[in-house]
Amino acid sequence: MFWGEYSHQLDEKGRLIIPARYRPLLLPHAVLTRGLDHNLVIYPHDAWRAVSEHLNQMPITHPTARALRRLLFSGAVELTMDRQGRMLIPGYLRDYASLHHEVLIAGMETFIELWEPDHWRATLNDMSQSLAEADQLLKLGI
Repeated sequence: MFWGEYSHQLDEKGRLIIPARYRPLLLPHAVLTRGLDHNLVIYPHDAWRAVSEHLNQMPITHPTARALRRLLFSGAVELTMDRQGRMLIPGYLRDYASLHHEVLIAGMETFIELWEPDHWRATLNDMSQSLAEADQLLKLGI
């Protein structure tokens, strides 16, 4: 299970250290791809297979289904880690997620998200506000 938040630096080659507690869950294979919020996502092999199967069942005639397939499949790369637990993030994915130095690693139970730290904080603030507003609507029975 992937839980918690970690902060790590990209090295000069664009490699990121994966937290030690996550590494066994990502072996022997995992997939790195674009996320929906200009972040990146790491899926363990089984989770990626489930996502892929779901995407492949979506009709290609539906514009949203096509866009989602394009976003996830065109960005996907098989993840490999070196002995130090580092993975290389390709330049096009670093650009997509605006990852230049520091990376916020967030566990999402069955997958991992990689964020530019300021973008992560802004997303959390927006989410907290949205959840607070939803709670008020629920209290009002709306």
